[in-house]
Amino acid sequence: MTIQRSTLHKLAFSTFLLTLPLNAAFAQDTTAVADRLKATLAAQGVDITWTGVTGDASSMVLQGVAVKPAAEKEALTIGDIKLEGVTEANGGYDIATVSTSAFEHSKDGITLNASPFVIHDMTVPAEGATGPLGSLMMYKSAELANLTVKVADKTAFSMDGLAIEITPPADGKAMEFTGTTEKFNADLTLVDDAKSKEVIDALGYQNISGNFEMGGTWQPADGKMELSKYDISVDNAGTLGMTFDLGGYTLDFIKSMQEMQKKMAAQPEGADNSAQGMAMLGLLQQLSFNSASVRFDDDSLTGKVLEYVGKQQGMSAKDIANQAKAIVPFGMAQLNNPELTAEVTAAVSKYLDDPQSLEISAEPPAAVPFALIMAGGMSNPLDLPKTLGVHVKANED
Repeated sequence: MTIQRSTLHKLAFSTFLLTLPLNAAFAQDTTAVADRLKATLAAQGVDITWTGVTGDASSMVLQGVAVKPAAEKEALTIGDIKLEGVTEANGGYDIATVSTSAFEHSKDGITLNASPFVIHDMTVPAEGATGPLGSLMMYKSAELANLTVKVADKTAFSMDGLAIEITPPADGKAMEFTGTTEKFNADLTLVDDAKSKEVIDALGYQNISGNFEMGGTWQPADGKMELSKYDISVDNAGTLGMTFDLGGYTLDFIKSMQEMQKKMAAQPEGADNSAQGMAMLGLLQQLSFNSASVRFDDDSLTGKVLEYVGKQQGMSAKDIANQAKAIVPFGMAQLNNPELTAEVTAAVSKYLDDPQSLEISAEPPAAVPFALIMAGGMSNPLDLPKTLGVHVKANED
């Protein structure tokens, strides 16, 4: 609704007459947007409330917002949320920018501070919408400039420059997503455990810094979820990376999981959740396992650990490495898998002689249902490495 200012200046009486219906229309539109947002989030397992709505149909503020994920018993108040560039789209809404207020929350001597979380190009689907993502709310990018966690007056953890990018699924292609941080810092001098503190001091990791990267794809049509990168890098230590590839992670599976979480969260404290636990295991049987890996790329951590253990036992780092190489075959013999034992022994020896990278991967020739994995884990766990196609390699790209 657009009203020329020149006209308003000339027609004062008309302005008075127009004000009432226009204000009523704006209120109705803001309520419609807010209510649609609430219903969409509820379908995704998040309850949201607010104390008031101000603004007009294209730019509004939800005041005093509180959110409660399905698995939580208490809502968290996050303050005001601003919606800018709101336009109607096929019964739903496109929102150019969604931004929270700066946030602070304290409990039990721990304080969390976060800069505004800003989301770009959000799509709120219409009621009953169909398509690759059905009723899911999507966005294309988001960023958080800074987050800090303080214990008393000391900063225990901080993170700068979180950025998320999402390419929605289209033309049968999978959704793509990435996430990165510029850096994070952690103060490990605040660790209370005396033994852990001793190790941290000996290795020289009282204060650590690093960064985080992740990326992957999700095909909602068949539920194939692939996390192709999940790397946590710590300066002067190394990078721990993980990947996995699952099947069956469909919209129906997600909704069923959310409903189960709601039921478990609604249980009173100390209630018997065994029935829900069994139901959760039943849901997990809808998934299938395609592959997974855990990899560590060394950046001096291994050498420091060997030296530390050597000093504790009055030995050199090289002696500790040789001792570890000698122990591995005996430990692996319990699996009764000669091929894997030989592979692990060779990989560990190669890594300890020249620490570069060590990777454990599982890639069966065909997808393995989670039901089969769980049954194998209970009946004959020693056969799982063969079932899942487990391999270990060292110092390879």
